[in-house]
Order: sequence, then structure tokens, then C-alpha cells
Amino acid sequence: MALTPLVYWAQRHEDIYLRVELTDVQNIDVHVDENVLHFSAQGHGAKGQNEYKFSLDFLLPVKPQVSYKSTQRQVNITVHKIQRGWWERLTLRERKPVFLAPDFDRWLDESDAEMEIREKEEKKNRLKASRQKEEGFVSLKTVFLIVYNLVQFLGFSWIFINMTVRLFIIGIDSLYDTFHTISDVMFFCQILALVEVLNAAFGVVKTGVIPTLIQVVGRNFILFIIFGSLEEMHHKPVVFFVFYLWSAIEIFRYPFYMLGCFNTEWKTLTWLRYTVWMPLYPLGVLAEALAVIQSIPIFDESKLFSIPLTKVIGTSVSFSYFLYIYLVLMFLGLFINFSHLYKQRKRRFRTKKRKAN
Repeated sequence: MALTPLVYWAQRHEDIYLRVELTDVQNIDVHVDENVLHFSAQGHGAKGQNEYKFSLDFLLPVKPQVSYKSTQRQVNITVHKIQRGWWERLTLRERKPVFLAPDFDRWLDESDAEMEIREKEEKKNRLKASRQKEEGFVSLKTVFLIVYNLVQFLGFSWIFINMTVRLFIIGIDSLYDTFHTISDVMFFCQILALVEVLNAAFGVVKTGVIPTLIQVVGRNFILFIIFGSLEEMHHKPVVFFVFYLWSAIEIFRYPFYMLGCFNTEWKTLTWLRYTVWMPLYPLGVLAEALAVIQSIPIFDESKLFSIPLTKVIGTSVSFSYFLYIYLVLMFLGLFINFSHLYKQRKRRFRTKKRKAN
């Protein structure tokens, strides 16, 4: 003969909670039929290991869908009310079944339950407001990155196309006046590139600060100190090769980042972005090194940026000494950035290969 387990109950405005005191429960059957909950299961209760059953005829209509969760110590049942409200008792009969008792672990008065609902609503509203604020920030960040990458792409595209067209139309002579025709736009793009260091430092984009700093500072040193401060460098062909190699890399990098803001990928562009730098980046560093080497005699002769130490050592320290150090640091930076970019490429195509499989 089936036995009756101990059952504890509590309610909220929308749900009924039942806790059945049975351990090691098996063969659970819980369902609602004509507003009556039927429960049966094998388990260990107050009368030992037996089959336990009970039925509850609810005071008001409930939904037929019932959810339950069995643990080693008990079975938790949730029944959903059809109409939201507070019941004065659980069962249709005023006299409650002897196996039924209040679940004081979950028991709340109606006013306490309403307060709980308000607290949940307030928490939900706070989370919603926080999410909307975060989404607003993400949207603002996305717009900023789209505009930045678009401006840089247009700038470097103008440089690359202008230099290419001039090379075909004017020929070799275009190599000697690159600085005067291109430098204004290059100055603008490279000053704007300082934003990339700030983006990496403040977490606007997920990239390393050091590799970004090395590239931006290194380029600006070449542009402003080596080319910008020495008029003798303005007409040298090395300016053409430095500017052309820089722009050739960027016309693939910036549109790739711009498409990333839309969560869009063009496979050809992705391959170009992670491949063309492999020959172009080292060539760009070699062109920069050549520019530094060509500038050393000019700095020695002009004494520009030399440090006067007459009172200390009786002479001045030429800026060229710093340029020799810079050449060493330049190739160290090449190694660091090349390693960083190669790891990026390897990680990117490994991820794509896994997705393909």
C-alpha cells in the first residue's frame, strides 16, 4: 500500500511551491489533472523505503504544466497559478490534509511577497538601465572606430593612389618631390594614428599597447625628425619608398578593422591584411633605416639637436649618436612587432580552420 510523504508548501502571487520530503527518489510521476495535483514516486521517507503518493485539490485554477526538480534530499515542485493573486489557503477543502504543512524556509506574507516583487522589479530595471547604458557606450565606441578607420583608409588610399599615378605619369622624377606633394596628408594621418595608442591603452580595442606604441612612435620619429626637420632629406628618393610602403600596408589594415566594426568579414581582405605585411613591413623598416643613415651626415654637419656639453667635456654630443642607438632599437622593434603580427596571423587562420572543420 502506498504511503503519504510529508509535503511543505509556500506561495507567491504567480506560483505555488511544494517540497516533498523524500530521499533517493526514483520513478517520479507528477501531473495536474482537473486542477488536482497527483504525485507518486519510490523513495525513502518517514516510513522508510516505499512507494509514496498524494493528491492536492487546489483552491483556485492552476496551469496543467508542472515543473519539478529532484535532489538527494527532496523533490521541489512548482505549480503556476492561472490568475495572479494571493490564496487564503492551498486546498479546496478548508481542512488541510494531515501531511501538508507550511514551508517556513520560503514562507512569506502577502505584503512581504509584494515587497519581494518590487525588489525584483527594481533589480531588473537597474540591470536593464545598466545594459542600455553599456549598449549606448558600445554603439558610441563603434561609431568612433568606424569614423576613425574610414578617415585613415581614405587618407592612406589618397597617398597610395596619388604616388602610383604620379609614378606612371612623371616617372622617376616623381621620387624626388614626394615630400612636397604627399607630406601634408601623411602628417595628418600619422598624427591621427596617435589615437591608436590611446585606444589600446584604455581598452577601446583589444590589442597590445607596446607593439602599437613602437609602430606609431617609430613612424612619427622618421616623419617629423628625419624628414620634417631636415630640408636636405625632402628631395631624396627614400621618402618615396617609406611613404609608399607605409600606405601599401594601411590600405588593407584600416578597411579590415572597419568591416570588423560591423561584424562582417571579407575573406580576401582578411588574407591580404594578415599576409601583405610579411614582406612590406620589413621592407618599410629597411627603408626607414636607410633614411636614418642618410640623415646622419646632415645632422653632424648642421649640429641640429646636438647637446652642448662644453662645460663638462669641452664639446657637444652630436644627435647622430642617438641615431645609431635608434637604429639598434629599430631592428629590435622590428623583431617584436614581426613576432606579434605573426602570432596574430597564426591565431587568426587557426581559428578560421577550426570553424571550417
